[in-house]
Amino acid sequence: MTLQAFAPAGALIVFAILLTFIILNISRVFGPFRPTTRKTAPYESGMKPIGPAVRRFPVKFYLIAVLFILFDIEVIFFMSWAVVFRQLGFYGLAVMGLFFFILTVGLIYEWKKGALEWE
Repeated sequence: MTLQAFAPAGALIVFAILLTFIILNISRVFGPFRPTTRKTAPYESGMKPIGPAVRRFPVKFYLIAVLFILFDIEVIFFMSWAVVFRQLGFYGLAVMGLFFFILTVGLIYEWKKGALEWE
């Protein structure tokens, strides 16, 4: 396969990047831009900020993120596997069974850590 097959995709990427910079610069040139200290201050319900802007998140948020990724990947692979299920035969079924087992282990890990309980 030659690089000419990828030329339309490359042209689209270059066009999207150029269009993004053009739109951002046009809005900067023609739009109102009068920053003040009050406008650039962090906003918290109209009150002065309390504490640092960067806070440590509990591990529970990361466990929920892992759970989302786990099920997101599962859906992507199961959908593509379902499309070619008949052509793969028993080998495809065995490999997907192993994949499902690994995902089940991840789900059990999340369950044991308490990520499925909402507080």
